[in-house]
Amino acid sequence: MNTARSQRALRVVDLLLIAIAAPLWIPVFAIIALAVLFSSGSPILFHQERVGRNGDTFSMRKFRSMRNGDNPLIPDPDRITRIGAILRRTSLDELPQLLNVIDGSMSLVGPRPMLPAQLSALSPAQFDRHLVRPGLTGLAQVSGRNTLTWDERFVHDVEWAENPTVRRYVSILARTTSTVIAGDGVDGHAIDDRVLVETEHAVLDLDEISLDGISRGTPTPRTSARLSGSADRR
Repeated sequence: MNTARSQRALRVVDLLLIAIAAPLWIPVFAIIALAVLFSSGSPILFHQERVGRNGDTFSMRKFRSMRNGDNPLIPDPDRITRIGAILRRTSLDELPQLLNVIDGSMSLVGPRPMLPAQLSALSPAQFDRHLVRPGLTGLAQVSGRNTLTWDERFVHDVEWAENPTVRRYVSILARTTSTVIAGDGVDGHAIDDRVLVETEHAVLDLDEISLDGISRGTPTPRTSARLSGSADRR
């Protein structure tokens, strides 16, 4: 199937599903926004630059789940707000990415968007994952989520990018529902993985990532040192 043509078809399906589900997600969005505001103040949303289709960058949105002003390079469970812990456990912190889908920077289904500094770790073949829009969920997330290594996830990402059909799109959305409910693959590989280790100069918000596939555990000493060194050089 022609990728450009399939992307246009999936764009229509994205907007159609979001419109149909609006009576459900808009009230939930409003309730969560108020809960974040009243529990920990503003800002309500967390913004982070990510890589989208064709390698273009965009601002990805999530509900803020950490106390404002904390250093993202020092993971500490105490930094996560009570509301934030619930949002992460249920993946509802990802809900604002529906706004990214509406503005066309993301799709409901696609490879999870990477940080710009992580691109240097990709091979030319792996970069093909950016032939399509990044998604809220994807083939990798329903095939093991955090239990997969980065290279294994990239195989699934490229597989989707090369054949993004409506049928597979619907299947992935259905499988995502059961994956999130069951919590499969949430506790996965350590963040001391090849892609993170090779991106020394990235300032990573390790605790604001859930479906992205990076474990929220404590980093290994080697990763902590390299991340700290990166921060010191900035």
